[in-house]
Amino acid sequence: MYFAAIVLLLLILPLTSIAVAASFSWHMMTDMQVVGKWFVFWAVGIRLFLAGVRQVLQPSFTSVEIFAIYEPKAFAIVRELGFANLSMGTLGILSLWHQGWTLPAAIVGGLYYGLAGLGHVKQPRKNAKEYAAMITDVFAFAVLLAYVLSARAISHLS
Repeated sequence: MYFAAIVLLLLILPLTSIAVAASFSWHMMTDMQVVGKWFVFWAVGIRLFLAGVRQVLQPSFTSVEIFAIYEPKAFAIVRELGFANLSMGTLGILSLWHQGWTLPAAIVGGLYYGLAGLGHVKQPRKNAKEYAAMITDVFAFAVLLAYVLSARAISHLS
């Protein structure tokens, strides 16, 4: 279920949304604006929001299944991470209706994914779920960085 959710939220749903949006409004936005809009919505918004809900309601999943930390005292820290994910996810979701929020959501979400990915890289022993988290965090960081750099370049041309 975990792996399917990652593939759905980081590849299938963003790519489908980008394709549909591009087919209807290709003349209104640049390619990277469409990519940014939908990747921020799905990867920052929906993925982080759902991760936050799970971390708040079931902190043992993140603690035990991803990080192999079996200490129940760690659950309070995971819940705090869940609150941060809920906050970032809300920003990403609302960016769909507030276009000016897309770039800030991409910056915040991109920083989060990049730093989290780096944290996973440094872990000496990783299970399959942590490898998946590491790979998808680095992938999300790369896409969001490309969008942020593109948006910055476009703003300098205006």
